[in-house]
Amino acid sequence: MWEQSIAPTGQLWLSALIAAIPILAFLLCLTVFRMTGVTAGIVAVVLQVIVALWPFGMPAASIAGAGLLGVLTAIWPIAYIIVMAVWLYRLAVASGRFDIIRASISGVSPDQRIQVLLITFAFGAFLEGAAGFGVPIAICAALLVQLGFGPVKAAMLSLVANVAAGAYGAIGIPVIVGAQVGDVDLADLSVFMIVVLQLLALVVPFVLVAILDGRRGLRETWPMTLAVSLGYSIVQAGVLVFLGPELADILPGLTAMVVVFAVGRVWKPSHIYREDGGVAAEPERQGFRDVVVAWSPFYILTAVVFAWSVPWSKALFAEGGALSGTVLSVPIPGITGVVVPAGAEEASSAVWTFSPIGATGTAILLAVLITFFTTPQLSRTQLLEELEATVRMLWKPIALIALVLVVANVANYSGGSASIGNALAAVGVLFPLLSPVIGWFGVFVTGSVVNNNTLFAALQHITADGIGVDPTLLVAANTAGGAVAKIVSPQSIAIAAGSVGLSGREGEILRTSIGYSLAMLGGMCVWVMLLSLVVPA
Repeated sequence: MWEQSIAPTGQLWLSALIAAIPILAFLLCLTVFRMTGVTAGIVAVVLQVIVALWPFGMPAASIAGAGLLGVLTAIWPIAYIIVMAVWLYRLAVASGRFDIIRASISGVSPDQRIQVLLITFAFGAFLEGAAGFGVPIAICAALLVQLGFGPVKAAMLSLVANVAAGAYGAIGIPVIVGAQVGDVDLADLSVFMIVVLQLLALVVPFVLVAILDGRRGLRETWPMTLAVSLGYSIVQAGVLVFLGPELADILPGLTAMVVVFAVGRVWKPSHIYREDGGVAAEPERQGFRDVVVAWSPFYILTAVVFAWSVPWSKALFAEGGALSGTVLSVPIPGITGVVVPAGAEEASSAVWTFSPIGATGTAILLAVLITFFTTPQLSRTQLLEELEATVRMLWKPIALIALVLVVANVANYSGGSASIGNALAAVGVLFPLLSPVIGWFGVFVTGSVVNNNTLFAALQHITADGIGVDPTLLVAANTAGGAVAKIVSPQSIAIAAGSVGLSGREGEILRTSIGYSLAMLGGMCVWVMLLSLVVPA
């Protein structure tokens, strides 16, 4: 067996600095040297292997095992989910239903400031709650492009909008995992999420409008923007208090969509904004039935994924469940029974799980098939052609995701991630100021708020106890910081780039998005620090 060391150089700060080199290099390759995402990912993988070998001393077989786990995870479930979601979207386009969806949105308002509130904020939150895993980013960014937005701006808007919903994706799993790993009460954590993140959720609609049209946009659309912001945030806060995190995206997203439709019937902006300065085409009038049918692929998606996500459904695939025999668990050689985390007494158990029936991607596949069989405009040939086109479009983003996950897993199992986290924790009473930064880093590396909480929720609790701060506050800060990081997570950016046809140009999206992520993170750090001074431990 091999035991991790979080300070192999003898000094924690130096070890953490060396551990951060692959991530810093990845950022520089994308932003300064303007490499493609895949090239930057390869550079990061090479550097991560070198760092894991020295100074962390990780055995080569364990590095290979960690890398294998990253590749397998990229293929299943991540690539499976992404391909299925984009395939569903492409079928909606091929069937002609997407033209009706676009027309129905334009019918609400041809103003792109209103469209972005409806699609990326409201509909995006709805999809995040139902599916998560990049589905809302892929679908909403592609939808904006179809409505005339520039590809880079469409991707960036979809990433920024996801902040308000990202902490509660896939039926609230990030918060549930945060409570479990961080050893805090789920109901208390749900309430603290309101305290930490709700102000930002209130602001996001205004940020989206300001990105498009600055102060003029805020001045001209404030009735709609304020109504959407309040409707979404009030319902989300109520759900978190009374129901918990499971429906904290779905119900607010539905509410925000209803608000846009309702306000749009009685109020119009003083002038119509279009990104290109052109005149909006006269919206086509669509019948109610046609609009309902056109949107049906996404309602089917939501219903099926919801059915896959409720506790009784998950229990079928859990140990002892009726369908547990369909779940294949594969221990990863080189990691399982070999790598002992720093300070632990037992070796890690790294397992890749293959669940062909219980996977979220399978739920989306079922939505694809239901959509196909209920859409007479589609032929079997088109069904397969759109799948082939989807795979061709997404292979580069999927390759980038695989590379990033290799870096993440090698960093985690070598002790590099723990080294960085513990170095941040060493600041003592100032730790709450940096608590969201750990969550931001966790999602930047792994691309997932769930994985971030798995990595660092326990660290947040332990440190909170040591400095006399409420642990639930810092676990909430870890989760919220992770939600902000989704704006610049390489996986999120790869998904956005693939959905708008910018594969290989991920750096352009990152350069337009990173400022918003860092500004939100900075504000959150100060807010959490202030809260730590007034919230009793």
